[in-house]
Amino acid sequence: MQENELVILHEDNHILVVLKPQNEPCCPDATGDVNTLDRVKSYIKTAYGKAGNAYAGLIHRLDRPTGGVMVFAKTSKAAARLSEQLKNKGFSKRYYAVLCGVPSKKKGLLENYLRKNSVNNCVYVCTPAEEGAKLASLEYEITDSRDGLALADINLLTGRTHQIRVQFSALNCPVYGDMRYGGEKAVKGKLALWAYSLSFTHPVTGDKLRFMAEPPEGSPWDKFAVKLK
Repeated sequence: MQENELVILHEDNHILVVLKPQNEPCCPDATGDVNTLDRVKSYIKTAYGKAGNAYAGLIHRLDRPTGGVMVFAKTSKAAARLSEQLKNKGFSKRYYAVLCGVPSKKKGLLENYLRKNSVNNCVYVCTPAEEGAKLASLEYEITDSRDGLALADINLLTGRTHQIRVQFSALNCPVYGDMRYGGEKAVKGKLALWAYSLSFTHPVTGDKLRFMAEPPEGSPWDKFAVKLK
């Protein structure tokens, strides 16, 4: 596979499911760096010989350092239906994370109120009464642990900015490679957070769909290779 080649997991007349690389913005931002949305548009334009700009609808987002499965709409009708489905919690988004430390409970529900500081682009746990507070919820299960690290299988129930990273940091088990929220436990390396599964209903056919992709090879994922297969 060539560098910047778009990895396509599924394509039909209405949707395009791709693998977003780590450390690539999912859509244009202030950095001006290559982003997944523009690469999807470029692919559609080239593949179908479209004149002018090609359409691709951004339905959901992944933080820049997070890689994994994303769906884009190829028509405005599909985009509207998928966006409505997302709003009504019709998407199931699952992540793997390698944590620095092992939570005391092997499985559970994490609920915190979070607020975002737009000046430094950081998110903080707060009280429900604070201005801008939003409820963040996720379910997790620790499926393996070794060498002071834990593998968490996460069912994301809300889609707040930096949610997984902030909530596990609040447990004193930050995500491996998270220099922003890791505190004293921060370990340098690529952020070990991966969107491995995305489920939703096809916007036209009504079929139930699920797309999956394993985390990248290398540290720290290789410690849990057997569990990730």
